[in-house]
Amino acid sequence: MHILSEEPWWSRLYFQVLFAIVIGGALGYFLPEVAIQLKPLGDAFIKLIKLVIGPVIFLTVATGIAGMTSLSQLSVTTGKALAYFFVVSTSALVIGLVVANLVRPGEGMGIDPTSLDGAGVSSYVGKAQEQEMIPFLLAIIPDTFVGAFTGGQILPVLFIAVLFGLSVAGLGDSRPSILLGLHRVSESFFRMVSILMRFAPIGAFGAFAFTIGKYGIESIQNLAALVLTFYATSSIFIALVLGSIAWFSGFSLWRLLNYLKEELWLVIGTSSSEAALPSLMKKLEQVGCSKSVVGLVVPLGYSFNLDGTNIYMTLAALFIAQATGIDLSLSEQLLLLAVAIVSSKGAAGVTGSGFIILAATLAVVPSVPVAGMALILGIDRFMSECRAITNLIGNAVATIVVASWEGALDRNRLDSSLRK
Repeated sequence: MHILSEEPWWSRLYFQVLFAIVIGGALGYFLPEVAIQLKPLGDAFIKLIKLVIGPVIFLTVATGIAGMTSLSQLSVTTGKALAYFFVVSTSALVIGLVVANLVRPGEGMGIDPTSLDGAGVSSYVGKAQEQEMIPFLLAIIPDTFVGAFTGGQILPVLFIAVLFGLSVAGLGDSRPSILLGLHRVSESFFRMVSILMRFAPIGAFGAFAFTIGKYGIESIQNLAALVLTFYATSSIFIALVLGSIAWFSGFSLWRLLNYLKEELWLVIGTSSSEAALPSLMKKLEQVGCSKSVVGLVVPLGYSFNLDGTNIYMTLAALFIAQATGIDLSLSEQLLLLAVAIVSSKGAAGVTGSGFIILAATLAVVPSVPVAGMALILGIDRFMSECRAITNLIGNAVATIVVASWEGALDRNRLDSSLRK
């Protein structure tokens, strides 16, 4: 008797998450008062996932580095990853700038800058002022070893993971036994991730119901041009830029997106790319990327390769200028671009970083009023989903590309995994 080993479609995680999003959206639209009360479901799921992000990153990075035969490979891999991030993330900023000048979504709104109430964005401005480069760099070094896991930031965990991995790599006869222990603990944490992901539909249901119930579809009507322009620009960036990079690297972006469909739907439901980080790392290893490359590139990418956030920054900045009747010269736009390149790295890993980075950028470019951010505060939740999806796809592509450059990619496994 032939028994089908493939699980039924209705039991697959991506379908359950998609179904939960649809039901949550309907509830938010028809019963907004009830939907708003479901916010704790989404918050609880994200907290559960964040609970394991630190240990997963630490174990993946430490195990990968400890198992390296040549430690010089570490600096080379990191250098290539950062160079890739700089080029691609800068291209995202430029594309946002170009599209904003061509489409001009804010033109004709005629809003008086003095009439804007900046109280709603004051908290973001305050956080932006805290994100200066030197304090940011110092914050990478945690106060204590355990403090790296309790601060909620990725880079301190990555820092101590690299140090620990280097320490284990320098050991003699005890190195294999420690590596074996790290592998077994790592397997336990990834098993924990698999268990927690079973609650993803509940989290997506609560988060999406709250978003629709709280902000409503009607909240995007007046700013539909900006929302549509941002989604279209991000789609073009994914298709043309990331698609071309994937093609030149020998794999299909579309098959990769199908392979990561569970993570993509989860990001749409929760508006958080962090919710999919542990499972993304696991899948990239399964697709043929070495553990050491995954452990370095993915955490770094979540901090320094924010393609969707970068598109949003320049597009939103020019939208505010156009809406308030401010005509930025070419030199002012180039200044905006230069500041954005720096500020997008200085606020790395900060919760709600898209809005915070935008505030930090506008604070340095006096031509555009920071209070103008109040215009887009109401639709930021809807735009955050597109930012998070683009960021996740960009980091998945970056990891495979860097692994390919380093000769740390199993091409046969990649092809077979993406063809399923």
